[in-house]
Amino acid sequence: MKRFKVPFEKPEPNFYEFKDVLLGKKSAKKVHFVELFQDIEIVQYITENILGNKVVRSVEEDFQGFWRQQINFWYRMGYDYIRVSGGLNFVGQKRRVTSDTAILSRGQRSWIEESIGIITSWKDFEEYPWPTQESFDYSNYEFVSRNLPEGMKMMVCPSSGVFEISSESLLGFEGMSYLLYEDYELVKAVFNKVGETIYKFYENIITLDNVEGIFQGDDLGFKTSTILSPKFLRDLVLPWHKKYAELAHKYNKMYWFHCCGNILEIIDDLIEDVKIDALHSFQDTIIPVTEFKKGYGDRIAVLGGVDVDKLCRLEEKELRSYVKDILDKCMPTRYALGSGNTVTNYVPVENYLIMLDEGVRYYD
Repeated sequence: MKRFKVPFEKPEPNFYEFKDVLLGKKSAKKVHFVELFQDIEIVQYITENILGNKVVRSVEEDFQGFWRQQINFWYRMGYDYIRVSGGLNFVGQKRRVTSDTAILSRGQRSWIEESIGIITSWKDFEEYPWPTQESFDYSNYEFVSRNLPEGMKMMVCPSSGVFEISSESLLGFEGMSYLLYEDYELVKAVFNKVGETIYKFYENIITLDNVEGIFQGDDLGFKTSTILSPKFLRDLVLPWHKKYAELAHKYNKMYWFHCCGNILEIIDDLIEDVKIDALHSFQDTIIPVTEFKKGYGDRIAVLGGVDVDKLCRLEEKELRSYVKDILDKCMPTRYALGSGNTVTNYVPVENYLIMLDEGVRYYD
């Protein structure tokens, strides 16, 4: 592996300065980094082969060791925060499994079965074992809160989003589509129960020491449009994100929103009504991050945007040029550099480092 300026030997995280940059209160003095997450295979490879530390494979193997590893990774890679997730589980998801052919393969890859879900009637709704506050697990957040390096903070997210859980895990997309017309009230009840459960979890961690905001994911679109019509999203989904944002803002915390797909039809809703502070997830085939920044960057912060396909495929010279062009057009306010989605286990590790390295060199 060639020599890069990342990982950092002595990082200097400063979340509050980063926050001011995202809110447009000051211009950045450096390029700040952002990710929803990096696949565990990426974290483990860099931990072992670049940072030179022993790898902890799972929380089951060593809970404290696993989270110390996560903290050290985000810290050494130059982030001002760590995104901490988990602790809220909606059981019973149907999943499909296939072989994982990624560079850093995990053996098998699974995804949620989206046809007919586990809730198809009011009887199913009443009998489903909905998570209770007694089942919430805050241990991840509490441990990380006590062990962060100076200057680092947490962005939190206990589970997938209201739409993802309701439409995929519980109703199934096909089942939901029928029920939208056959029993809309059942669909709404599911969405509201999921939304309320997530909200209760957030109420209990938003004031935890070192929590500085919510980084919630909820994929509402695909390549050409939103998955459901904006009418349904405005009734079923966006009100819950508005509640999460209001909760964060009540305590002077931030609300970052990750959403895949073409959501331009509801972008004004997200900015003006939900009042997100920042948007994450961009694909060049939908709208390049530079174009989005030009159109909306004076109203919200823009996170990431290095197209994952390009992050996977471009050679170093082309990738550096591509990343620099993004920085030239998006810096110095209300922007942070990162992938357009996540650093998947099929992204070459060297390309991930090149992306970050180009950010470090930008102000050299």
